[in-house]
Amino acid sequence: MKNIEDINRESVKKILAKRKIPEFSAGDTIKVGVRIAEGKRERIQYFEGVCIAKKNRNINSSFTVRKISFGEGVERTFALYSPIVGSIKVIRSGKVRRARLYYLRDRKGKSARIAEKIKKKIGIEVSEQVSENPLQKQEKTKIAEVGEKETKSTVETKKEESKKEAAKLDIKKKN
Repeated sequence: MKNIEDINRESVKKILAKRKIPEFSAGDTIKVGVRIAEGKRERIQYFEGVCIAKKNRNINSSFTVRKISFGEGVERTFALYSPIVGSIKVIRSGKVRRARLYYLRDRKGKSARIAEKIKKKIGIEVSEQVSENPLQKQEKTKIAEVGEKETKSTVETKKEESKKEAAKLDIKKKN
């Protein structure tokens, strides 16, 4: 007989197979696309704000987003795997030292700002890491050698052509 936790894990895997949920944590500014049904029609309304809390509990995972709307603080708690949540997009990553940012409720203005976390980039690009076959390297060196020969021969031919053109101009001037 299956345990409830096993059933929850399986349902989370099914949901993650259908849609992608980005990695985010408290302090990040996120944009949540919420599905709203109005009669027969359905539309997506975006709720953008700072994630002040995230609860990771399998299928019961949730997160709370806070924004200031017309001078009033508005908080909304979403179930992470709910069909109501259409999309989640991380706008900014915040640099915080706490898991719950409930202290933002008492603050407004500049004191409620969160510093942005700057992600360091590694200097190695993906295209440089791709391994090549030894045969491809040999072909490239052959092409490079041929290219050098061609460049030498093209320089010599350009010099000869310029001499011929100069001679033609001299003949025209004399006539």
